[in-house]
Amino acid sequence: MATGLVPSPTPETAPFWEGTKAHELRIQQCNSCGKFYFYPRSHCRYCNSTDVEWKTVSGKGTLASYVINNRPTPPFDKETPIIVALIQLDEGPRMMSNIVGVEAKPENLELDAPVTVDWEDRGDQVIPVFRFAEGA
Repeated sequence: MATGLVPSPTPETAPFWEGTKAHELRIQQCNSCGKFYFYPRSHCRYCNSTDVEWKTVSGKGTLASYVINNRPTPPFDKETPIIVALIQLDEGPRMMSNIVGVEAKPENLELDAPVTVDWEDRGDQVIPVFRFAEGA
């Protein structure tokens, strides 16, 4: 089991974390304008509608940006370096996560390369992380 900080769900984020425990990437979609958005909130970031619901999405996307973090982070029990990534989901939103399964060197991190969600156990939570897609 990987270690590191364990998130604490709030009422607004609980459906997201329930999904991760089921190995489902869930984000919100507005029923008024149809757009997906992330991070969780009570209203659509595009049209301000409160008619929103949680949907399970593909977990596929591309690497939009990244930083290689060589500094240990609390609680100082996770190996470094860590690849902190901005993932462009196929459904539209971007989300921060980590790239795993590849050595943390710039030559291994091609921007716009396809990625797919994977799961990392952390305490009593499951964290979505991303790997480069097979054959990419």
